[in-house]
Amino acid sequence: MPEEKGAPPQVQVESLDDYLEVMSKAVFQSGMSWQVVNAKWPDTNDAFHGFQIGRVASLTDEELDELAQDRRVIRNRRKLAAIAYNAQRIIDLDAEHGDFRSYLRFHGDFYDVAKDLKKQFKFLGDTGCYFFLYVIGEPVPPHDEWMRARERAKRR
Repeated sequence: MPEEKGAPPQVQVESLDDYLEVMSKAVFQSGMSWQVVNAKWPDTNDAFHGFQIGRVASLTDEELDELAQDRRVIRNRRKLAAIAYNAQRIIDLDAEHGDFRSYLRFHGDFYDVAKDLKKQFKFLGDTGCYFFLYVIGEPVPPHDEWMRARERAKRR
């Protein structure tokens, strides 16, 4: 992906908050224009309290309903609830594996990690997994190779 024009910047992960923020961006981009998500991202970050994972994991239904009315964010109630759910899953997997990076590396190759991410988290599909893993600096196949593999899988 780095050789491609327009590849998203990678981040240095310093806390679970960073994982949550990158994953949340992937969730919001599912089925949406990346430009719309990027334009709303500063306000989304503010609305989600800087993606403080404990705060997001504890969002109540009432708070999610308020967010669903907040014009600063993409107001898809299911995606908003998925962000809170995913925050708790990151916390749980971090505790279960000693840290979240160990969870990611437990699976071996990219395809096994992506398969488990799609199982463990809501609104995280093939593209979202690739984006998430690339941005946090985990190994991913070259983008063109990954796209060809996806096309072959679709034809089966």
